[in-house]
Amino acid sequence: MQQKKLKLADLAKLAGVSTSTASRALNDNPLIKLETRERIQQLAKEHNFSLNAAASRLRLQKTKVIAVLINLDSETEQSIDDPFLLKVVSDINLAVNRQGYELLLSNSFMAGEDWHGYFIDGRRADGVIVVGQGKQQALIEAASKAGMPLVVWGDPKTKADYVIVGSDNFLGGKIAAEHLMSKGCKAPLFLGEPEHAELGERYNGFCTAIKSAGLTEQCQLLKIDITSQAAYEAINHKLRNDGLDFDGIFACSDMVALGAMKALKERYVSIPNDVHVVGFDDIAMADISFPSLTTVRQDTKQAGELLVSKLLAQLDGEQVASSQLEITLIERQSS
Repeated sequence: MQQKKLKLADLAKLAGVSTSTASRALNDNPLIKLETRERIQQLAKEHNFSLNAAASRLRLQKTKVIAVLINLDSETEQSIDDPFLLKVVSDINLAVNRQGYELLLSNSFMAGEDWHGYFIDGRRADGVIVVGQGKQQALIEAASKAGMPLVVWGDPKTKADYVIVGSDNFLGGKIAAEHLMSKGCKAPLFLGEPEHAELGERYNGFCTAIKSAGLTEQCQLLKIDITSQAAYEAINHKLRNDGLDFDGIFACSDMVALGAMKALKERYVSIPNDVHVVGFDDIAMADISFPSLTTVRQDTKQAGELLVSKLLAQLDGEQVASSQLEITLIERQSS
């Protein structure tokens, strides 16, 4: 009687691993531990197992889908409905559609820790655009090391082995601080979370300008989650406990700035007479808020085009480099 041919699922069961792990081990994927790879490969030899070439080719067919992964930290209250994130995703979607691809929107919680397995092995997408580096880049680095085609919206100055597209965040922070000081601010405040790669560069640029002006001791940092509610609560708390000991705010994002402005207005602090406020992003609400918000504009349209073109170039086997986008200060009523 002819012995039944071993299937991948059978081999995985023998090895005590998932089918995707067995497949990746046989393909010598570095994401799988060397010991596990060798054990599964040895089992395959013992049972005369080889990956079916036709099935392998089927798995390698393009899905014509690009995934956009919103990379959120576990402790943040920021969500995918953040207006700036929606703006970025919208511009990426336009660029994706122009190239004849579809967009799959996901987030880091849904994808889990194995991004390569979830998107590429699971044939959900051909490649991934990650929006946001977050506080830790370990998952991005692991996905890149596993061979996942990806491009990251983040800070291009980051030392990384993956491609990054992003604004000149350091210059943005420097320009914001210089603008506040040009309006007479002597005790400016940075409102945000510098542990994020992009926001950290904004803070560094802000502090560099403050230091150059000889106001180092007056430079304040108020670390908060990057949401309007967190900013509202933090400014309220500071005013209750410390009083008005600042005359300018550089918020790490427009939503953070709008939350701070709400708290200031409710306590009858005049903007900009008592406190000048500068945001970052230039979302639509910045122009229609009252007072309208001075902000640092990021070119999300150009970003979307670059993110998509660099990812597609990777899919074609080309080597691509990171890109840094210019920023612009948009002066409005809040300063």
